[in-house]
Amino acid sequence: MMRTTLFALSLLATTIAYGQDNVTYQRPPAVIEELLLAKPLPAVSVDKKGEWMILIDRNSYPTVEELAQPELRIAGLRLNPRNFGPSRVVYNAGYQLKNIKTKELFPITGLPQEFRGFQVTWSPDGKLAAFTNTLNDRIDLYVIDIATKAARKVNQAALNTALGQSFTWVDNNRLLYKTVPAGTGALPVAPAAPKGPVVQESKGKSAASRTYQDLIKSPYDEQLFAYMTNAQLVINDLQSEKPIGKPGIYQGYSVSPDKQYLLVRQVEKPFSYLVTAFGFPHTITITDLQGNTVKTLAKNPSTEGAPIGFDDVENTPRNFSWKADEPHTIIYVKALDEGLGRKKAEFRDAVLAVDAVTEAAPKELFRTKRRFDNVVWGTKQLALVYESLFADRRERISIYNSETGKLDSLFEKSSNDAYSEIGSPVTIRNQYDRPVLFVQKNGELLLRSQGSSPEGDLPFVQSYNLKTGKGNILWRCQAPFYETVVDVLDAEKLIMLTSRESQTEAPNYYIRDLKKRSLIGTPITDFTNPYKAMEGVSKQKISYKRADGVDLTGDLYLPKGYDAKKDGPLPVLIWAYPREYKSAADAAQVRGSRYTFTRVGYGGPIPWVTQGYAILDNAEMPIVGEGNKEPNDNFIPQLYLNAHAAIQALAKMGVGDSNRVAVGGHSYGAFMTANLLAHTKLFKAGIARSGAYNRTLTPFGFQAEERTYWQAPEVYFNMSPFSFADKIKTPLLLIHGEMDNNPGTFPIQSERLYNAVKGHGGTVRFVQLPFESHGYAAKENLLHLLWEQTQWLNTYVKDAK
Repeated sequence: MMRTTLFALSLLATTIAYGQDNVTYQRPPAVIEELLLAKPLPAVSVDKKGEWMILIDRNSYPTVEELAQPELRIAGLRLNPRNFGPSRVVYNAGYQLKNIKTKELFPITGLPQEFRGFQVTWSPDGKLAAFTNTLNDRIDLYVIDIATKAARKVNQAALNTALGQSFTWVDNNRLLYKTVPAGTGALPVAPAAPKGPVVQESKGKSAASRTYQDLIKSPYDEQLFAYMTNAQLVINDLQSEKPIGKPGIYQGYSVSPDKQYLLVRQVEKPFSYLVTAFGFPHTITITDLQGNTVKTLAKNPSTEGAPIGFDDVENTPRNFSWKADEPHTIIYVKALDEGLGRKKAEFRDAVLAVDAVTEAAPKELFRTKRRFDNVVWGTKQLALVYESLFADRRERISIYNSETGKLDSLFEKSSNDAYSEIGSPVTIRNQYDRPVLFVQKNGELLLRSQGSSPEGDLPFVQSYNLKTGKGNILWRCQAPFYETVVDVLDAEKLIMLTSRESQTEAPNYYIRDLKKRSLIGTPITDFTNPYKAMEGVSKQKISYKRADGVDLTGDLYLPKGYDAKKDGPLPVLIWAYPREYKSAADAAQVRGSRYTFTRVGYGGPIPWVTQGYAILDNAEMPIVGEGNKEPNDNFIPQLYLNAHAAIQALAKMGVGDSNRVAVGGHSYGAFMTANLLAHTKLFKAGIARSGAYNRTLTPFGFQAEERTYWQAPEVYFNMSPFSFADKIKTPLLLIHGEMDNNPGTFPIQSERLYNAVKGHGGTVRFVQLPFESHGYAAKENLLHLLWEQTQWLNTYVKDAK
């Protein structure tokens, strides 16, 4: 009897301690629901000749029931066990063809009835476009014939896209992709009981690892991974499929410029329990189009134990790719510092080339003093080489002359310095249909840039002199529009396809003549504002200073018809995401544009401008560490300076009530929010979504912090709001996806912070969204999320006593 009574009391205590609110799905105010469910503007895909575009209608939000479908979470992947593809994909809802010159719109016949399209890719000559269509039990490949404006399915075997890279064009009439091998049986069945424990062992070798999600945890997981990723490479001539080699776990593949060979990355066993599939042992080979091995380039081990600093790399050959200006040459990179970014070394990386066919030994092309990032090939005398290091936040562009082997610095800047950005080079297609540098007749390059400036982003195109290092701006977007180059239709004639928008005009596509600095004709598209409830809402980019003199900015939204003198200060919602800098000057730069069209979604704070709030979105929260100091050494004081400056700026403008301010953010913004509530009394409430709050659970680095917990324990402790949960008395709304897949933001982060704040008598609410990942998707969950945030803001901010 005594045991029964004790058990009953224990059960009652458990029920009291962990009882939950019996909440069903709720809906936010009608105007917020209308904003969320507004049909999004179509995306576009343009052919390589600039003659046709495909208008891509986007799907509305899936239901919770759709998210609840079976899902495998293994090796850092999330897979649909029924169709050999990724789960949680946002598919396209429909396609239409539009002629860019005539602006005539055409329907496409032959599209699948059950349409879930993805990845539109044009053939080299632009006469065809391919896309995948995902069904419940298979993935198919369709080709659109632009002349007939008709689509048809071209595959026989179902595609396997579990490891990504759905397909690629070999040439104008052949496609390369992976299929589910013939004879693949049913999904392996989990054993009723394991044959033994899962054992991992380390024998004294360092094997630091980031905090990855969804790793392999058992022999059964290994079976599942092999089953889901095993695939057959095939080439399809649009009539039939021809197998290439034998089935295997193909992680990547690409066709040589001369269309004669394949570069293949194939995963090998043993599968790791510490890193994701992209860190598994792998072999890099060159094969012919029949699948015969021509050359084995590398056999790289698992990345377990590889150095994890931001400038560290594996001490193995890496970054294999085809050289764009030669028929079948491979380039790759080798570390010269053992892969250790903090090791003193004159050169960090060497870039080598090897012919796919001959027996010639690899040839070193050049060495970089920083980590090699990329190369854009052009002529024998001109290629652009990009390199950078995180440690000093510097990046460099150099000119490589393949005839002399010289690498000469062209341009260098801080990676945080957006104002100095010269832009990305315009490329054209060479005889192999590969992008190479476009060089003007005067020998100058053509560069296009986002155009960051003290006035905000004003995209431009410039001609750049390689000898003097000076640019001549040929065109720059002008207020009150935000206009950016989407595609180069004719580099010689400087004819560009642009997207132009303003605060009141939705983005539309135009053809612009840069020589005449004028638009050609009328817009190609005629998209209209899908957010009618936002008409009349004012938007401005405001500037203000924090107490130590660092300039800050934010995007301020005020309700329709609001008059500060008449209506007085409003309750405020500030939404932000901290970023780290090594220079106060870089941190002070203006980012974004005041002229962009306002896009509304669940992720930001903008919907609440319709509820009578002043909204400060993208409030700059720079964390600066100059000289030998790391930004995070002074994280909390700088957060305070940023937040206090924003609140005071709105109060001085007369639009914000400094006694009724909420702060919110997602992911690292949630981490920021919890810290602000733990260490300041500036706010009435906070909203923290999908954050990480205990940094000892991410001990090998996080965000821009590359020191480990054991190297800087005080930083990890002081930056963890969990350490100060007893100080969080400001009402805090915690929201987290039940199946968060982001490294570091495990749902337990919110669970533990909730219990800690609750245990110390704080006001806190924890909402866990069923089946959601780091970003949220389901319609019911999103509507409920907006309801939760509305209730929280109204209760603790707008109507606060």
